[in-house]
Amino acid sequence: MDPIAAKYIGAGIACIGMGGAGVGVGAIFGNYLAAALRNPSAAQGQFGNLIFGFVADRIAVAVRSLRIRRDRIACSLE
Repeated sequence: MDPIAAKYIGAGIACIGMGGAGVGVGAIFGNYLAAALRNPSAAQGQFGNLIFGFVADRIAVAVRSLRIRRDRIACSLE
């Protein structure tokens, strides 16, 4: 197999992880909403955890995006 083709296949497989990030955000907000509906008085106390989970997920997406771009740049330089 051509090494450049293998890099493109690897970059495509890495993009699958981006879909997992969307699932992660949905799970974070869905669980927060379920907990807030069960115990509305504790919802404000958990809001910081919600924001932390969202930010952690977005950082993971940014890292994946940078890795994919790095692989594409490396492919174009060869």
